Amino acid sequence: MKSRFKKVITPLDGLYRIERKPIVDQRGFLSRIHCESEFSQMGLDHQPSQINYTFTNGKGSVRGLHFQLPPHCESKFVSCFNGEIWDVVVDLRRDSTTFLHWHAEILSSENQTSLYVPKGCAHGFQTISECCQLLYLHSDSYVPNKEGGINPMDPKLGIKWPLPVKALSERDKKHPMIENDFRGLEV
Repeated sequence: MKSRFKKVITPLDGLYRIERKPIVDQRGFLSRIHCESEFSQMGLDHQPSQINYTFTNGKGSVRGLHFQLPPHCESKFVSCFNGEIWDVVVDLRRDSTTFLHWHAEILSSENQTSLYVPKGCAHGFQTISECCQLLYLHSDSYVPNKEGGINPMDPKLGIKWPLPVKALSERDKKHPMIENDFRGLEV
């Protein structure tokens, strides 16, 4: 059977760009979003426990940087089905070779690309178009007292958002900056 996905390595350890290979004909296309057996063959252990859908209005809006604390760290499979986003992942894993590094990819309805975000990483995005709709497949359910966040404007990370930040929630503005003694998450 021909794979409907291509796994592409990124500069962050364990972060992969997943290129979907749609079946196209005169009517449009069919695109597989998740396939446990194909992901397993690619070495990705991702079984969704929760699926979230977001709608974000306004070009330049930022959501994130969010993660869950141990023992509820989660991997995420993120896809954009309407519009275009600049998707950012920050490695918070204590023993990772890419600890506190970040990487971004453009995800859009056009490029049929998703990101596989490993456990122990913070995730966020900026809208490049006016209206964006995303689907997240989480490996763990949301646990309110285990949520974490990093301020997306943290100078220690030096994320270079492609557009001026037009909208940021009060919650995300209040996320802390990374302290000098931060040793990372033990995943």
